[in-house]
Amino acid sequence: MKSLFITATGTDIGKTYVSALLVKKMREFSLNCGYFKPVLSGAKIDEQGNFVPEDCKFVVEKSGLDCEPIQCLSYCFEEAVSPHLASSRQGVKIELDKIVADFEKYSKNFDYVLLEGAGGITCPLLVDDDKVVLLSDLVLQMGQSVLLVADAGLGTINSVLTSVEYLNSKNIEIVGIVLNNYDDTDFLHVDNKKMVEKLTGLPVIATVSKDCKDIEILKDDLEKMFREA
Repeated sequence: MKSLFITATGTDIGKTYVSALLVKKMREFSLNCGYFKPVLSGAKIDEQGNFVPEDCKFVVEKSGLDCEPIQCLSYCFEEAVSPHLASSRQGVKIELDKIVADFEKYSKNFDYVLLEGAGGITCPLLVDDDKVVLLSDLVLQMGQSVLLVADAGLGTINSVLTSVEYLNSKNIEIVGIVLNNYDDTDFLHVDNKKMVEKLTGLPVIATVSKDCKDIEILKDDLEKMFREA
């Protein structure tokens, strides 16, 4: 089984949207790809009082995965705040070992699994008097490489360079960048694409326009991003 971890330059950048397009593309290429989100905060509650993890539901439905959205998770919280705060308010301690065990169990059904983080790469999962655990700690423990999603608009050069510098400092491999909300007629977006490639030395492996239904990427290039952890 090979996997790939999607992170972003911040919250609400489009990780879930890009994740859905990538899993959908993998499956269109007849590649047995699943989706796993270790921690989700901001879930809805249905009439029966059950969690409805909207991010997972979106990816499962858009990509045609044959599973229940709740099966793609380790931890799920209602409040749309950082996982460390959502879990603390519920009296739950997020454990990396549980996430790893859940992922290993889930991934047995697939040849490839795309993992989606919460927020940006420094998103806190656990903060108490004795310990601080960030999303990057989970990526390192799982031995994952990452794909970085960024918005194509104003400010993206700084946010991409800051995220890349942090990832490099942690010796986390970055396979490439996806620019979301990209408009190839916008001179700023075109220049941002050129600049983030030039300044990071990383490829922009795909651009995704607003409300795009497909992601343009070759099968071989897509497969190469997935690595054995």
